[in-house]
Amino acid sequence: VALHDVYIAIGGNLVPDGYSTLLDGLQTAVQKLQSQDIIVKNQSSWYQTAAVPVSDQPDFLNAVLHCQTRLNAEDTLKRLQIVENEFGRVRTVRDAARVLDLDILDFDGIHLSTDMLETPHPRLQDRAFVLFPLQDVAPQWVHPLTGAGVDELIENLPPGQVISKIG
Repeated sequence: VALHDVYIAIGGNLVPDGYSTLLDGLQTAVQKLQSQDIIVKNQSSWYQTAAVPVSDQPDFLNAVLHCQTRLNAEDTLKRLQIVENEFGRVRTVRDAARVLDLDILDFDGIHLSTDMLETPHPRLQDRAFVLFPLQDVAPQWVHPLTGAGVDELIENLPPGQVISKIG
C-alpha cells in the first residue's frame, strides 16, 4: 500500500491532565501519532492565537504536521480521535475549549466528502491558525478545489485574526 501525504492541524487551549503546560501536552500528542501508524515528516512552528470565534477562552497553540500513512482517510481520522481521547478530549459544542484538536486538512490532495470526513478541511481557507503553520511546512501547497496557493489564501484571510509565532 502506498504512503499517503496528510496535513494535520494540531491545537488546543487547555492543559491536559498530567502535563505542566499546554505545549508539553501537544508535543506529546505529536509523538503519540507514531504509535497510530502516522509518520510525522515535518512540523511547523507553534503559533498562539485567540479563540475563533472570539470568546473569553484561553489562547490556543496551533501547528500543522506533514505526515505520511498507509491508512485510508477515514481510518486516519479514527486514529486521530484515539489520540484525542487519550488526552481527555470531550466533544461538547463546536468551538469549545479543548485539550487537543487534531484535524485532517488535506489527504493526498483529494476531495473527499463522507458523513465522517471532508477533505480538504472546509474552513481551512478562513483560519490564520491553519494557514500560517501550513505555509511553514508546505509553502507550495495548493488548495485541491480552488487551485489557490497558501500565500494567496493568507492574503485573502478575513480581517481581525491575531496570530503570533512562538517557536
